[in-house]
Amino acid sequence: MYIDMDYRSLNHAGEELCGDRVEMVTTEHSKILILADGMGSGVKANILSTLTSSILATMFREGATIDECLDTILSTLPICQERHVAYCTFTVLQVNDDGTAYLAEYDNPDTILIRDGEIVELERTKRVIEEKTIQEARFTVQDGDVYVIMCDGCLYCSPGLTLNMNWDRNRMCRIAKREARFAPYAKRIAFSVVQECDDQYWGQPGDDTTAAVMRISRPHTLRIMTGPPVQKEDDERMVRDLMADDENGEDCTRIVCGGTTAQIVSRILDRPIEPVRQDPDPDVPPYDSIKGIDLVTEGVITLRRVLEIMEPCVTGQLLDESFFEEVDKDNGAGLIMTALFEDCSHLELLVGQAINESYESSGIGANLSARNDLTRGLVRVAEAIGKTVTVKYY
Repeated sequence: MYIDMDYRSLNHAGEELCGDRVEMVTTEHSKILILADGMGSGVKANILSTLTSSILATMFREGATIDECLDTILSTLPICQERHVAYCTFTVLQVNDDGTAYLAEYDNPDTILIRDGEIVELERTKRVIEEKTIQEARFTVQDGDVYVIMCDGCLYCSPGLTLNMNWDRNRMCRIAKREARFAPYAKRIAFSVVQECDDQYWGQPGDDTTAAVMRISRPHTLRIMTGPPVQKEDDERMVRDLMADDENGEDCTRIVCGGTTAQIVSRILDRPIEPVRQDPDPDVPPYDSIKGIDLVTEGVITLRRVLEIMEPCVTGQLLDESFFEEVDKDNGAGLIMTALFEDCSHLELLVGQAINESYESSGIGANLSARNDLTRGLVRVAEAIGKTVTVKYY
């Protein structure tokens, strides 16, 4: 299995800190997604949710039960001086390597499961622990499952103090289902769900608003070949590596970046490079096609554009609609980014180390050092969005 996790949060209008906290935990044999929602908003809520999520993450990582976690949380959270209670809702979703999963929910909206394009309700049981009613579910995940965890700020969104009773969990289910079909990766689904809520709040959220998403899929390799090898006799070996199945015998998604690189692939495979009808883009050169290759793009300019657009994923900046508009564009950079998000658990980079004379004569300033900079940039970006990366030089 490949497990893709991400989230997005909005602060309560006027607050610098978010009262929701998400933890994404990787253990030796599982992935854990945790959403905690502290009572109220601002600093107090942030403290409550931070303590709760940290305790849950630490104890689940060490194999503790929800009973032990809840006991620790209740004895640790500070008591609110106004309400005289320590209160923080939470949801924990743990998926193990063997596909078994455990869900625990305490006062958060029920987790949404999208399976085979439809909403599926998990069979839950209720149990009272430390006078708190916990909902639990044990089940087996399936390829393509999308799980959406929400805080109550996602429900009844409306401007001002009124509650929009038409904007409930059922409405959120429809939105999540639509987004999972349109762009099936966690970062996009979480963004779109929360953006819909923000629109209902008219940009002034009346509560901290968070959606955390986990998507289950089969591992899939994206293989990118760029640059000619140092020794011309290695052309055939490099192309052979490009066309090979992955280590599990599965097919890969294959992208070739660079004009000279594309000519090598075309010659070795004895397949022509063919233009593709597309709208011209002033920022990115047009892409082409070779039979058996998923995408053929120009090299340096296109890859630099990919790194430029995806820099916020590395630095942790808040993404906006313009980011996903770039990902959705029908150009070389957009198609590479879409492949990274949707069709990739493992990224394999096949990098030729020959100095490309055409770069030097064109004045682009791209040489071996520049190509290695692009390679390092791709590694950095891919790892930032949770991909496993390997690089092979020729």
